[in-house]
Amino acid sequence: MSGRLADNIAFFGRALRAAGMSVGPGRIVDAVKAVEAAGIGTRDDVYWTLHAVLVSRHEDSIVFDQAFRLFWKKRGHQERLIAMLSPAALPAREEKRESVMRRVEEALFSGVGAEKRREEPPRLEAEARLLASSDDVLRTKDFAQMSATELAEARRRIAALRMPDDRARTRRLAADPRGRRIDLRASLRAGLASGGDLVPLKRRGPAEKPPPVVALVDISGSMADYSRPILHFLHALGARRRVSTFLFGTRLTNVTRALARRDPDAALAAVAEAARDWSGGTRIATSLRAFNKDWSRRVMAQNPVVLLFTDGLERDVDDTLAAEMARLRRSCRRLVWLNPLLSYDGFEPRARGIAAMLPQVDEFRPVHDLKSLEDLVAALSDAPRPARRRLAA
Repeated sequence: MSGRLADNIAFFGRALRAAGMSVGPGRIVDAVKAVEAAGIGTRDDVYWTLHAVLVSRHEDSIVFDQAFRLFWKKRGHQERLIAMLSPAALPAREEKRESVMRRVEEALFSGVGAEKRREEPPRLEAEARLLASSDDVLRTKDFAQMSATELAEARRRIAALRMPDDRARTRRLAADPRGRRIDLRASLRAGLASGGDLVPLKRRGPAEKPPPVVALVDISGSMADYSRPILHFLHALGARRRVSTFLFGTRLTNVTRALARRDPDAALAAVAEAARDWSGGTRIATSLRAFNKDWSRRVMAQNPVVLLFTDGLERDVDDTLAAEMARLRRSCRRLVWLNPLLSYDGFEPRARGIAAMLPQVDEFRPVHDLKSLEDLVAALSDAPRPARRRLAA
């Protein structure tokens, strides 16, 4: 391919990778070959040819769309690129400029002007002794406002969180030197070491282990900026205890096995592949009914802690929502609702869906930044309290 079209496609692919998409050198080479073989005629042809090769996950379509509009927005630039491949191509109509995500802009323009900045002598612009550190700023920054670099750092911090230690007694027995029950079988085995001359008494007591966790995560369009950090948190939590994860938008999807992969990026890629209703509508009542009917007896047998991640913006509100929430509450040890809307100081539970769900939960907490996840870990470490609704600041 002649000209700079191949170089521009390669740079565009690297920008997509910096923005968080899974785009490797092989896909970039395939994209160049696809554009050369497709016989490009319009800007839409370039868009959909690159989209078919570079986009492999549903949630990456938004990032690709915004990056493409920003990268190819210059007047007349796309016509010159297309003309390199097809001299008879018709000029495409310029589209209106749309808003783009900040992390896409950072990925595209991270190296622009770097050489010029290196030539300038360093200058002290301001006294920074009294300013907040970057760690404190990132800890309280909303996930929806983070750049690609900040999201990557947030994921590293989530993986390094010290997970809750809330061991609870179970019905099973384990070896315990102070236990009340004598383990006759273990005592006889220990007596064989001395030929039966001395038989030490072995005892058993109640075993303790962390209760399982059941997570219900809203992946509708209004929760799109928070779903991936939440899934990273659940992946880190699943490395230390049993976590059953379900996604819901317009339908319920069990992604427990997909999220159990050791590599977090591979786990989230498998989750995205399993959930077909990502960034769609919200049907909380329908999803809760499906969970209570099809999955409750399978994953709620050991009295787990239920984490409900949703903003509560139900599409169709009726008496079913409150009834399904009440049924879910009766089946678990604790029901914790985590809502990103609590980050707003003026938040009030006026929406019908929120008003119907709120009386049935034990705790109502925010989940919009790293600090809120740290507070959630601290709350899970506390001993269970009486079943009543508590508002968390």
